[in-house]
Amino acid sequence: MDAETQLAHAPPGTKDSLRLWLRLLTCATLIETEIRRRLREEFATTLPRFDLLAALDRNGEGLTLGDVSRRMMVSNGNVTGLATRLEAEGLIERRLDAEDRRAFRLRLTAKGAREFARQSRAHEGWIAELLGDLTTAERAELHRLLGRAKSSIRESLDPP
Repeated sequence: MDAETQLAHAPPGTKDSLRLWLRLLTCATLIETEIRRRLREEFATTLPRFDLLAALDRNGEGLTLGDVSRRMMVSNGNVTGLATRLEAEGLIERRLDAEDRRAFRLRLTAKGAREFARQSRAHEGWIAELLGDLTTAERAELHRLLGRAKSSIRESLDPP
C-alpha cells in the first residue's frame, strides 16, 4: 500500500498538504513508469535518451555537455556516456563550440531529428491517452491549479 492510500482515511483537513504532495507524486510516478515502459517496448529506448533528444530538439544551436547535465539534472559523466552511445548510433553529433574551443556542442543529426519526431508524436499520444478521462475543462483547471502550486513553491523557496 502506498503512502497516499495509507492517508486516504485520515479525517478531512488533516495533513492536506502532505496528502496533496503524495497525490502529485503518485500521479507523476504512474505516468513516468508507463512512459518508460512504452519507450522501451515501442522504440527500444530509455527515458534519459528521449529526454536528451528532446533537449537538443528544443535547442537547434546545440547544447554543451554541461548545459544538458543541468537541464536533465544528472552528472556530466552520465551525459557523456549517453551522448557517446547516441553519437555512435548517428542520432547526435558533437562539434567544437565556436565560443569555447575546449567544449563540445551536441546537436541532433537529421537521423536523430527524424527519430525524435517519431518518438515525440507517440509520447504526446500516450500522455493524451493517460489523461484522456479528464475533460478539457478539467485539464485546464488542473493546469491552472498546478501553476498556482508551482508559484507557491517557488515563493516559499525564494522568499522576498
